[in-house]
Amino acid sequence: MTSSTAIFWPVLAQVLLTYVVYATVSARRVGSIKAGKAKAADFKVPSIEPEPSATAIRNLSNQFELPVLFFAASLSLFVTGAAGMAAVVAGWAFVLARAAHAWVHLTSNRLRIRRPLFIVSLLINFVQWLLLAIHIA
Repeated sequence: MTSSTAIFWPVLAQVLLTYVVYATVSARRVGSIKAGKAKAADFKVPSIEPEPSATAIRNLSNQFELPVLFFAASLSLFVTGAAGMAAVVAGWAFVLARAAHAWVHLTSNRLRIRRPLFIVSLLINFVQWLLLAIHIA
C-alpha cells in the first residue's frame, strides 16, 4: 500500500461511520414505534421526530456537512499526489474526531463536549486543505 492510496482508509472509515449512524436512526425509529411513542406513518414526512431518533437524524445530517469537505480534500490530495503521511494522519485524525463527535451526539449529547469535537474536526479539515494549497503552490 503506497502512501497515496492510504488516504482512502480514513475515507472508508468515514463512510462506515455514516452507515452506522443510518443504522442508529433506523433502530431508534423502530424502537419509538415499538414503544408506542410514534407510528410508522409519522415518518412519511417527519415534522415531529421522537427525541431518541431526532438526535440521530440530526447527526446523520451532520455526516453530509463537514465530511463532504473531508471527502473533497482527500480526493484532491490523492489526485494531485499530495496524499503523503501528513495527509493520511490528518485524515485519520479527522475521522477520529468525527467518530467522537457522533458518539457524544448519539449518547449524552453534551454540547460542552460535542462542540469542541466539532471544532477540532473543522480545524483538521482546514489542515487538509492547507496541505493541498502548499502542495500545489
